[in-house]
Parts: sequence; C-alpha cells; structure tokens
Amino acid sequence: MSNDGNSNDGNTDPRAAFGFETRMIHAGAQPEPVTGARQTPIYQNTSYVFHDVDHAASLFNLQTFGFIYSRLTNPTVAVLEERLASLEGGRGATCCASGHAAQILTFFAFMEPGDGFIASNRLYGGSITQFGKTFKKFDWHVTFVDVDDPDAVRAAITPKCKAIFVESLANPGGVVSDLESLAAIAKEAGILLIVDNTMATPYLCQPFNWGADLVVHSTTKFLSGNGTSVGGGVVDSGTFDWAQNDKFKGLTAPEPAYHGLSFYETFGDMAFTTHAHAVGLRDLGPTMAPMNAFQTLLGIETLSLRMERHCANAAQVARYLEAHPAVAWVSCAALESSPYHELARKYLPRGAGSVFTFGLKGGFDAGIKMVESCNLFSHLANIGDSRSLILHPASTTHRQLTEEQQIAAGAGPDVIRLSVGLETVDDLIADLDQALAALD
Repeated sequence: MSNDGNSNDGNTDPRAAFGFETRMIHAGAQPEPVTGARQTPIYQNTSYVFHDVDHAASLFNLQTFGFIYSRLTNPTVAVLEERLASLEGGRGATCCASGHAAQILTFFAFMEPGDGFIASNRLYGGSITQFGKTFKKFDWHVTFVDVDDPDAVRAAITPKCKAIFVESLANPGGVVSDLESLAAIAKEAGILLIVDNTMATPYLCQPFNWGADLVVHSTTKFLSGNGTSVGGGVVDSGTFDWAQNDKFKGLTAPEPAYHGLSFYETFGDMAFTTHAHAVGLRDLGPTMAPMNAFQTLLGIETLSLRMERHCANAAQVARYLEAHPAVAWVSCAALESSPYHELARKYLPRGAGSVFTFGLKGGFDAGIKMVESCNLFSHLANIGDSRSLILHPASTTHRQLTEEQQIAAGAGPDVIRLSVGLETVDDLIADLDQALAALD
C-alpha cells in the first residue's frame, strides 16, 4: 500500500476513464518529486524514517497509511500494486514473492483450521500440489472438481467450504472457465470465487466483470514478460460482503494484534488488501523484491502489444499442429474445433492466450524426444516469456502427480505444452516441423 493507503482515490483511480494502454503505463506512478525522475525508482530500502513518535504510532495502529518496513510496504512495490489493481479493475492489490505466495496470502486471510475450498482439477501442477498436500499442514482441505460440471461444483459445497478457485485460462491445457456460471454458484452459497488470471492477463480477461471476488497472479509470467523476475499478486474486487455470514471471521472478528479492530468494519472495501499487508505480509513474510517490482512494471508497459503478438502467433502454430500427421490432438481455444472456443470468444475476446497443449501419437517417449529436438523453442519450466518455450509436463511440472491426476489436469504422458513467444511465426513453425520430423 502506498502513502495514501493504496486507496486508488483521486487521479490514480483505477476505474477512471483512461484506457487500458494508458493505465498500463501510468497507473499508480508519478514523477519522483525530489529529482523529477519519470520512471519509478527502485527503492532498495528496508525501513523508513518516521516524522515523530505520534506518526510512528499512527502507522503501527493502522490509523494512517505509509511506509514502515519493506516486509510490509515498499514504494516501488506499491506502484506495481496500484497498477495491477487498476488493470484488473479492482479496489486494491498486494504483491508478494511469487504466485504461490499470492495463493497462500489469499487463503490466509479467511481460512481457519478445518476449513475447505473447491478447486478446479485443471490447474497448474504446482497449485494442485500446494492445495492438495502443503495446505493440509494448515488443516485446510481442498476438493478438486471438474468445474465444467456445475452440478458437481454445487455438490462439493459444504458448510466449511469458503471459496471456489479456478484459472480463467487453465495451465497447461488452454481450458476456459465459465466464470459467470461459477460466480453465480459462489454467490448463491455465500462464498468467494477466486480466479487465477495469470495465463490470460487482465488484457485478455477481466474476471471481476463476470463476478469474481479475488484475482491472483504469478507476475513472473506475462505481466513481467521477460523471464527475469519472480513475483505474485492478489487483487481484491472490493465488492465481497465479508459480513454476510460467519465464514470470514479473519476479516470480521476483532484482531488482537491491532487492539481488537475489525478489518471489514474499519476499512470496508479495503479490508482484504489491508489485512494482506498488515497481517499476511507481516507474519508470513513473502515480500516482493523492489527490483522485481521494477522489472515487472517495465514489462507491463508493453503488455497489450505483447499479448496481441502472443495470441496471433499461438493461433497460427495451433492451426499448423492440428494438421500435422504426428499430432493426435490440439487443445487450444483459438481453434474452432475446441470445445472451449465459444467460451473464449465470451471471456477472452482479444485472444485465447499463447499457452496450449497438443498430444503426440508416439506418447511419452515421443514427447521427451520432441522437447530435446527443438532449437528455437527453449526447453524450460516457465510460460509468458517473450521467447517461445516448450515443455513435457508429465516429466517436469506435473511429474509429482499420479498419471490419473496428470490426465485430469490435461498433462498426460503424450502432452506437450507450448508457450508461444514473439518471434517470427514462420521460424517457430519451422522449428516444430523439424522436431516432429525427428520422431519418425
């Protein structure tokens, strides 16, 4: 949160009339007042001088907002938070060390031991492991569900269930979630809809417009866009009624560490964001480095341009693969053959993203040979880079899952994942063509 509490009031209101491209360059930032520097500086600082004792007390009591210690707030990170909130159309944001840290911060605000939540069974493999294994150490329990089946989602809701978690565009399979339908189910049950918007970015998809309550990101991916900076963020819509039932006492009950204040009663639509900084970052400590925030801000300045090229290249590569005799299937919502094509047109009208999967007729062994045969595509475990990337999930990101879980997540033994970059598309197709020829 910034000096004005990251309230997004005044000239930096994310819901102001400026267009997306203007906000991705300007939101949250002003020329540095002392030197006039136009680019946001890297405030490589641990702590900040108080005006006097009363000022220090008011900061620690959450009576005023400002900078105390960079585990909680940092000026460079605060600009990124305001920019991310603006682009998502949210009330406030909290940035942190990674996408996984963002997920921990998100659930930490409202989960208690014994609580549960529903998650799509088509998620990034690391999220499935985090939710299904690590969260058990907090006594938080997940039920994985095929979210394409609304009845299955409703059936999984229990009195202890507090949220539904989905990816707007699933990693790795390019599956598009029906956000409006899921939001209606969540609202009916009085629980949260949390959407991981990493793969789509706010340029392609706006989950809050379809009823989502919280949006999480791995800023490492398309927001940064250059493969240099790990980070995460969670954005609050500011519209969820935390007091509608007794499920969310983390935000409605008195907080002993702050003299019994209730975050929701005191901060209203900024309750979640304030809690994420004042309690989540304070106690869990997954702070984003100022340099990583700076690099991500630079990346966001070209987000719309990059996403347009990413999507255009990916669609051409997907069409090439769909026609190749060595390829059994292609899962890309940009293709008219995809069962998610119509959902993509609804939720991602500017493009269906650049990450998708395809299956090789030769199975697991063919997948390993293919990733080792590419020259221009880099074989590594990341997405959203300006460079094109290739991965065999069953032997890497999803290898910790059972084969049944791999298949459910769209990462079975025959699957290849592509993150199509910004290169000349003919060069990308030529590289895939020679790699596929090597399978014979």
